[in-house]
Amino acid sequence: MKKRSLFLGTALLLALSMILAACGGGSGDDSSSGDGEGEEKVDFIGIATGGTGGTYYPLGGTLAKIIQDETGIKSTAETSGASAENMAAIKEGDIEIAFTQTDIASYAADGEQMFKEKVENARGIATLYPETIQIVTTKDAGIKSVEDLKGKVVSVGEAGSGTLLNAEQILEVHGLTTEDLEARNLSFDDSTTGIQDGTIDAAFITSGTPTGAVEGLAATEDIAIVPIEQAKIDELIEKYPYYAKDEVPAGTYSKVDEAVTTVAVLAMLVTSEDISEDVIYDVTKAIFENTDKITHAKGELIKAESALEGMGIELHPGAKKYFDEKGVSQE
Repeated sequence: MKKRSLFLGTALLLALSMILAACGGGSGDDSSSGDGEGEEKVDFIGIATGGTGGTYYPLGGTLAKIIQDETGIKSTAETSGASAENMAAIKEGDIEIAFTQTDIASYAADGEQMFKEKVENARGIATLYPETIQIVTTKDAGIKSVEDLKGKVVSVGEAGSGTLLNAEQILEVHGLTTEDLEARNLSFDDSTTGIQDGTIDAAFITSGTPTGAVEGLAATEDIAIVPIEQAKIDELIEKYPYYAKDEVPAGTYSKVDEAVTTVAVLAMLVTSEDISEDVIYDVTKAIFENTDKITHAKGELIKAESALEGMGIELHPGAKKYFDEKGVSQE
């Protein structure tokens, strides 16, 4: 009888515990907003972009509004040091979504170049549009080719930035290094200000065109975009396959009357594997079902059909679910 009483008492305690758990007396596992174990609840989405003079920031503001309007999750665009810094922010869990270049995302995932450790939690949402490498100068500077940059004062991008790596690789196929220049590590805004006040001769700018900082410069100066010759484009792509041939179309900037051949990488959105499938599905759907609401000029290039081209890193399950529904597959 004593054993039976002990058994009944234990059973009653177990039943009471189950009732309390069902009523919300658990250990706090409700923080998950999706089906995945340990996924973060998301009631705010910060989008890490870049400097105010580039494309990421204004485009990020438009996307944040769309996400907030369509999902109800409060969203804002935040300025940052762009691609490499944004990947570090994803690694540390400091941001929910970030813009980056496809080449930088690949370096981060593999722990190469500026990344001493792999960014293992980064997952792709979508690629967006070409990020054109623009070598900006003035017509009076007399710089007609990449080789003419030798000995000049040139902004090659902020330290640790994707622009800096692009500059180094383009200089490399032309037989130059940053040591052959008077190199400066400046933001896009500071670069164009330097060209305007005569403290620098040219600047590498990796950004979707038209780029705000360059538009501002073109309003006051007769600017020129330095071309990259086809043979050098071929050499660059052979060595670094994530580049593609591109051009700055005629009329992109004031008094740039002819198209200029150059190269580009792709802009993309990344997130963390810890963000739930449901949230990223909703975010992806919000963006690609409302591209007509993207006010930035790059909105015309943002399409579901091309959103997995050049991805290079693992796709987030939420994004994959959306693109599977649309019949878009990752190459």
